[in-house]
Amino acid sequence: MGSKKEQELLLGTLDMLILQTLVMGPAHGHTIAHVIEHTSDDVLQIEQGSLYPALHRLEDREWVSSYWGPSENNRKARFYKLTAAGRKQLRAETHRWESMVEAIGRVLGNAGRVVE
Repeated sequence: MGSKKEQELLLGTLDMLILQTLVMGPAHGHTIAHVIEHTSDDVLQIEQGSLYPALHRLEDREWVSSYWGPSENNRKARFYKLTAAGRKQLRAETHRWESMVEAIGRVLGNAGRVVE
């Protein structure tokens, strides 16, 4: 991602984005990053330095599980899979996110136009 503010926003939502990506089925890290980037029309750029710590954190919380398997090019890769607890967490995070977006929209809507 471009700016520092954009990176901070992404870090705050990265867990939710990963969990949402895994709803489609198990995937390895490169695929997870690619899906997020592609789905966001390349607005969100996921760096390995952020992705893999997030995946390990999600695994520690038992929201994802992992296993080794062959990638598309027959290399050994770690695949991540959404767990039942991860699905529940995704629902909670999605609800929290939607509530926050609505609240911010109300504040911006009530603030009127910015005076230049």
